[in-house]
Amino acid sequence: MSKTLPHVATTPVGSDASRAIPPNPGSSFEGTLTGGSHAASDKYLERRAWIGEYFDRTAAEGWKKLTSDEKVSRVRATVRAGRDTMRHTLLSFLPTDLNGWHVLDAGCGTGMLAVDLAQRGARVTAVDLSPTLVGYGADRAKAAGVADRISFHAGDMLDPAFGGDVDAVVAMDSVIHYDLPHMIEALTALAVRCRGPIVYTVAPWTPVLGTLLAIGRLFPSRDRSPKIVPTTERSLRRAIAAAPALAGWRSGRTQRVERGFYRSQAYELIPSATMPAAGGATSISSGVQG
Repeated sequence: MSKTLPHVATTPVGSDASRAIPPNPGSSFEGTLTGGSHAASDKYLERRAWIGEYFDRTAAEGWKKLTSDEKVSRVRATVRAGRDTMRHTLLSFLPTDLNGWHVLDAGCGTGMLAVDLAQRGARVTAVDLSPTLVGYGADRAKAAGVADRISFHAGDMLDPAFGGDVDAVVAMDSVIHYDLPHMIEALTALAVRCRGPIVYTVAPWTPVLGTLLAIGRLFPSRDRSPKIVPTTERSLRRAIAAAPALAGWRSGRTQRVERGFYRSQAYELIPSATMPAAGGATSISSGVQG
């Protein structure tokens, strides 16, 4: 049985007091996190702890650089381009004018999408497991002049303590590390508190990605990023349709983005009563394909 460890700090990051001392990773990620997101399984909690450990300790500086204008390697440049395209894709699923909307950025990272949402007029609650990345996000919001519209928190993106009920959720590349049952669990936890829509990304299963992951399993995983879990569109849509807690929701538009070493697929989940005509799947591709 997993041991219980302290919560990640849940003080909003953005005030002068919180930024006086940079957020430091504590013991929170050495085991499972506790907290009021939902009745999670030990497997989910252990997975969450691993992801938090990686992004807060191992990869924080790399993500800060990747989400900046600094020069990066050719491989990282394709990832940056893909993430930029995906960010704009998710934004295209939402209204241009978000004045009066309260949006949850679930897994906000360094805050790029949160800033975009705030610039459209939304009030944003931005949550990420990594206190370090959340701190970078607060700095980004301040530099963009929208710090007053974004509340940053370090903790579980599913915890209703962060933001309460919201008008929309964005979850970019934050549920891709979980298998399909836990992905549905996460979407369910978000749907309970959201008036809709929920726009999120999933790692699409492709032969190329399947091969890359199989090769990756041949090497030690200690210093590698947490693995992504590819999911086919058919499996995802079937799982959503079969989930009793998502009975009032339907899958909407989807769009795939492939830019070099970045592969991700955007999806839309909407309350049935407000569901627009769904668009077809689209692929945006360029660069190295494996």
